[in-house]
Amino acid sequence: MSINNSQNEIALVWHRRDLRIDDNPALHEAIAEVGDHGRVVGLFIFDPDILDDGVTEGSKVDFMLGCLRELQANYRRLGSDLLFMYGQPVSSICELAKSINATHVFFNQDVEPFAIKRDRDAKEALQTLGIKVQSFIDIGLIAPDAIATQAGEPYKVYTPFWRNWQSKPKSTPLDAPKQIKGLDHHENLPTIPLPSLRELKFINDITLPKFGEAAALELLTKFCDSNNILRYQTERDLPAHVGTSGLSPHLRFGTVGIRRVWAAAIASEQLIRSEEDQQGVTTWKQELAWREFYQHVLFYFPELATGAYRPQMQNFPWEEDEEKFEAWCEGRTGYPIVDAAMRQLNQTGWMHNRCRMIVASFLTKDLLINWQWGERYFMQKLLDGDLAANNGGWQWSASSGMDPKPLRIFNPASQARKYDPEGEYILQWLPELRGLTTAELLSGNIPPHQCDRRQYARPIVDHNTQQQKFKRLYQECKS
Repeated sequence: MSINNSQNEIALVWHRRDLRIDDNPALHEAIAEVGDHGRVVGLFIFDPDILDDGVTEGSKVDFMLGCLRELQANYRRLGSDLLFMYGQPVSSICELAKSINATHVFFNQDVEPFAIKRDRDAKEALQTLGIKVQSFIDIGLIAPDAIATQAGEPYKVYTPFWRNWQSKPKSTPLDAPKQIKGLDHHENLPTIPLPSLRELKFINDITLPKFGEAAALELLTKFCDSNNILRYQTERDLPAHVGTSGLSPHLRFGTVGIRRVWAAAIASEQLIRSEEDQQGVTTWKQELAWREFYQHVLFYFPELATGAYRPQMQNFPWEEDEEKFEAWCEGRTGYPIVDAAMRQLNQTGWMHNRCRMIVASFLTKDLLINWQWGERYFMQKLLDGDLAANNGGWQWSASSGMDPKPLRIFNPASQARKYDPEGEYILQWLPELRGLTTAELLSGNIPPHQCDRRQYARPIVDHNTQQQKFKRLYQECKS
């Protein structure tokens, strides 16, 4: 039965990666468009193609459900509701739009190839029904196609992208609405209650960080109103320290708006008292730009989602050694900094960014295993798993991406000595190694009898040997 509310305009706000009411362009414009007499209702669709893709794990779904629970509570507190559907997105939103006589649909854009096609198909189908559709830039501060080289081409190198990106004006954040007028009735809609993790056929065996909009804003405030952002340049590479914001899962699910993040960073400049402080804030801004650089290149080069950017790496003779890959996944490589990082990932759904580079280099340059195996594993485990950033980071580490100096190989031992000099991070995740000297922990070559005594894996490869092998194969592919 349709809801007969033809006297008023009714807008659907289709949430995907924007699970918040604050600083939300689609929601803000929906309320403005339909006016005081219109109605606005939120929608989230559980897409079985995503849930059953073999990559999505229970921890990420559980985090998302927590965010949705808070978002629905916020809608209800303000006078409306967030509705849920399960099914193919295009047919689902059209079905709901018809059943409530929707006049408008609003959503925030994405840059992933799958999402772009989905949104194009949805827009065409909705417009065929006579429904007005509007979409907005929300995933980044600058639209991917709103920035280009002087020749009008997309950027392929970060540094000139950063120079252009940072010079462009940024929008100010949009305040959360104080009221949302919802539908008069909810009966007989093709919707479902918010499902449980079990109903979606997932389980979660890790302890989640705080989820939702309130938690995201709390993290942002704590990071930018303290010395954390001022010390970001020096602290961000030390995995034993709390030197990062912890916002990455919230940026992934959009529980905090990127304009709100940028405004907080700008406001933190009032705290600057030294060149070191200035460098901390600048480095944080540069990391936000890295995020948008990877969105930019994925938008223009969607083939990155399925393969290497550099032609010479498209046929690299990777070794498909499943036993070594399993050892890497489980943190049993015999290289403490690598194993500590993988255990952090498996037990928390997050990994320090410095360690992401270390383990990615180890998988590709030491084990000679295809970077796409690691990319997929990260997407399975990371709460902040994002196609653009994850793919960009892995291709950078594998020498297959857009890095102008692609041949980078990280030595696990020297990385540990530089960024975990006391072995604090290693011991946090590898408690069986307590009692070893710091030199032994950081050497990358723990004596075999010590490994056996502590039931810790002996090194599964020799770094120097594998480094030379990778270089040789890399040069052969270039010639």
